[in-house]
Amino acid sequence: MNETTMNTLRRILLLMLALTSLPALALSTGGLGQLERIQGRWAEINYQLPAAQREGAFAELAALAGNAVSAEPQAAELHIWRGIVLSTWAGAKGGLGALDLVKQARSELEQALKLDPRALDGSAYTSLGTLYYQVPRWPIAFGDDEKAEELLKKALTINPDGIDPNYFYGDFLLRKKRYAEARTVLEKALAAPDRPTRASADAGRRAEARALLEVVKGKLG
Repeated sequence: MNETTMNTLRRILLLMLALTSLPALALSTGGLGQLERIQGRWAEINYQLPAAQREGAFAELAALAGNAVSAEPQAAELHIWRGIVLSTWAGAKGGLGALDLVKQARSELEQALKLDPRALDGSAYTSLGTLYYQVPRWPIAFGDDEKAEELLKKALTINPDGIDPNYFYGDFLLRKKRYAEARTVLEKALAAPDRPTRASADAGRRAEARALLEVVKGKLG
């Protein structure tokens, strides 16, 4: 076998290895466009709209996310984002009327985990863990701090440097009065790398993380 043939085979082998290392994408091109649209609109509603307008806007976005899931039911990414939209809609709505929305959100996130637990850097674990520490306990809802921490830690094993998993774990630790741990995690959230397509969401989340960090510092003295 001459050197030219050897080099050709080597290039083919390297290409095959590269292809097998790529993650499988459940989203079509159209689905990816819908995902980006949902993410962008969510950031606008959550961080730019007046509070009084958010409930209606999230309701409209939930319908869009529901249509996207119906079109591509095997796309874990779309289930994650329908869950996120439903849960933030519930937060804007408030009261007992929000309980059905958080239950729907939990179902969407659980379905995402069945399809692909690593989708969007483990975001289903982050969002589901957040639901478990924010909603009331049984018999009103399904709140469970131990389950919440387990899920949030799973998210961090997948995406240890991400802004969202560190922010929400920091929020959880603050609520549990574990202030020193919260400070470390929130500082890590603020140091998280930028996400090129999520500039608005990153700016809003960093502002939230800075606010929580100030609270933590005040508790630590």
